[in-house]
Amino acid sequence: MLTVLIDYESGNLHSAEKAFQRMAREVGGGEVLVSDRAEDVRRADRIVLPGDGAFPACARALKGRENLFDALREMVEEKARPFLGICVGMQLMARIGHEYEDTEGLGWIDGEVSRIEAAGLKVPHMGWNDLVVDRSHPVLDGIETGQHAYFVHSYHMAVSAPDQLLAHVDYGGPVTAIVGRDTMVGMQFHPEKSQATGLRLIANFLTWAP
Repeated sequence: MLTVLIDYESGNLHSAEKAFQRMAREVGGGEVLVSDRAEDVRRADRIVLPGDGAFPACARALKGRENLFDALREMVEEKARPFLGICVGMQLMARIGHEYEDTEGLGWIDGEVSRIEAAGLKVPHMGWNDLVVDRSHPVLDGIETGQHAYFVHSYHMAVSAPDQLLAHVDYGGPVTAIVGRDTMVGMQFHPEKSQATGLRLIANFLTWAP
């Protein structure tokens, strides 16, 4: 089994790589590889798309690596490989992002990425927040409402299809935390920085067999 974390120069992957490698050892999840090579994505059993920064910059960086982008779409859309988007990698799953300029996303989740309206609270939304689980999912096995995760973001995905919203948090109103459909799941927070909750989510993803 091979899990590939896609490196498209849109984030520091060191902590994510270490967390995925640790949990892969613990649950027998196989090899974890950070790669910017399309051929590695095409042989992956699971694919992770991280992302830090602005939606348009991450979208351009990913789509600018044409072979890598095509391999990602092929493996997720056609081959149905389990996929995890993290932070902006999750936001890129949406139809469109409105950060600075309108930018087309992957269109895997029926949603739009807009600035958080936090009812007077500070934006960016930064720090720990309690998850509210909206729907059951294998990747959420063992995760309950009240467990916390670590967030750093100013934009979030407003999900149009209720069945694709798996969890949210309250930050001056509901803020999307986890989305999913079919073999795809996305987390707005950083599971690799979310201590026991995040490690459990990573382990669940590594053993998920949709």
